[in-house]
Amino acid sequence: MKKEKNKLFLGPVIILIILTIIVMISSAILSWLDFDGQKTAIVNGTLETSLVIIKNIFTVDGIKYLFGNVVTNFKIFEPLVLLIIALIAISISETSGFIGAIAEPFKKLKFRYIILFTMFIGIISSFIGDYSYVILLPFMAIFYKKLGYNPIIGIITIFLAITLGYGIGVIYDYNDYQLGQLTELAATIDVDKNYKFTLFSNLYIMIGSTILLTILGTILIEKFLLPKIEKHKVENGEEQVISKKALCVSIITFVILSLMFLYMLIPNLFNSGILLDNEQEVYIAKLFSDTSPFKEGFIYIFLIIVMFSSWVYGEFSGNIKNSYEYSLGLSKNFEGLGYSFVLLFFLAQLIGILNWTNISEVITVRLVDFIASLPFSGIPLILVLFIIVIIISIFIPNILTKWILMSPLIVPLFMRSNINPDFTQFIFKVADGIGKSITPLFAYYLIMLALVNKYNSDSDFKVTVFGTMKMILPVILMITGLWLLIIIGWYIIGLPIGLGGYPTL
Repeated sequence: MKKEKNKLFLGPVIILIILTIIVMISSAILSWLDFDGQKTAIVNGTLETSLVIIKNIFTVDGIKYLFGNVVTNFKIFEPLVLLIIALIAISISETSGFIGAIAEPFKKLKFRYIILFTMFIGIISSFIGDYSYVILLPFMAIFYKKLGYNPIIGIITIFLAITLGYGIGVIYDYNDYQLGQLTELAATIDVDKNYKFTLFSNLYIMIGSTILLTILGTILIEKFLLPKIEKHKVENGEEQVISKKALCVSIITFVILSLMFLYMLIPNLFNSGILLDNEQEVYIAKLFSDTSPFKEGFIYIFLIIVMFSSWVYGEFSGNIKNSYEYSLGLSKNFEGLGYSFVLLFFLAQLIGILNWTNISEVITVRLVDFIASLPFSGIPLILVLFIIVIIISIFIPNILTKWILMSPLIVPLFMRSNINPDFTQFIFKVADGIGKSITPLFAYYLIMLALVNKYNSDSDFKVTVFGTMKMILPVILMITGLWLLIIIGWYIIGLPIGLGGYPTL
């Protein structure tokens, strides 16, 4: 990486503190100015509008919230818990040599194909939601290290693949289902009572986008990222035994355990489906609803499978000599990652204050009202939505929260402009991923920073929020251009976007 001297570097923690102070001061100023917004929501089958005001944090209630919820904000911050459990699994798989054995066959491939593989895995992994970040970010760092490449390349590549391709992989996820339910509700409220959302309504454009994004992403990372990141060989650390026999047995263990848990996810068999929420009608909702045992326990299931598979590999290869080494190995990957917990603590406070003051919500409903007031349709309307969603995603990374606020007005507006609700939802998802890739309010952006900092061997290179953003921005901008070409091209040509669906009505 290029060495930069005599510059003022603001570390990520300081940036988060500054942003928190800005939000707090803004809440006071905007509250005094009576800056508010009109939120439109669907209640009992009708559109209802309510006033959303910005609350001043420097009031009695605000001060009580500020000091009374510090621990609560951090305790309920889900990315923290997911990261801890995932790191235990990744740690033991590294200690046992399991990851090294998995990486061994890939050493025969050119580096370009490693990046291509990483991009593809990242894009299609979105079907497991946020679990993809906590599993693949630390895994790819070790995977690249075992291959002899700089782990930072793997970390940034997988982050960009997951984020820029989030929700458009060929495998559908629960977010698609939830977004689709909101889209259907908004479409039928006062435009088309017969509209039905189906999970395969965007299948063709998702497959095409996955292929194009994988190829272009690989080219752009080679061209723009590799020159900025030292391409030196990285030492693996301690020598570990690579055993084909151990790998074979551990893979068999992995498959058997996976099949055991898979049986618990199959409905209508003898004592099967016990991890499903059988109150739901659609299978994907049974898997990932808020009351589904599988959704809550997925990361724990992953931990159990990896722990046993890694233990088997360690035993057969001799990389783990006893239970003491095994126990220590469960925490190996935590080394150098205490920084991530500090970042997530301050981010949890920032997000808590931002939510309490309603600043993000008011900005969102104001921008939605702006879109609804525009006098044009077609491509200009698509471009405006695309840009606005990127802006909103900087303040509200959560995709479902945004669509709850936006869909009641946006979906009917686009339908009246002859644009299919399925296509509107696809545009929204694409822009959401771009916005999340450039915001420090996105928890997994900060986790990515912490991992980059862990593997940064250049003492003169400072890992900062905006420095890293500047480094990856050319790739993000180029892929944004690709997305616009795909969306506008598909719209103009009128190709089917999925089973029975087209961009226009």
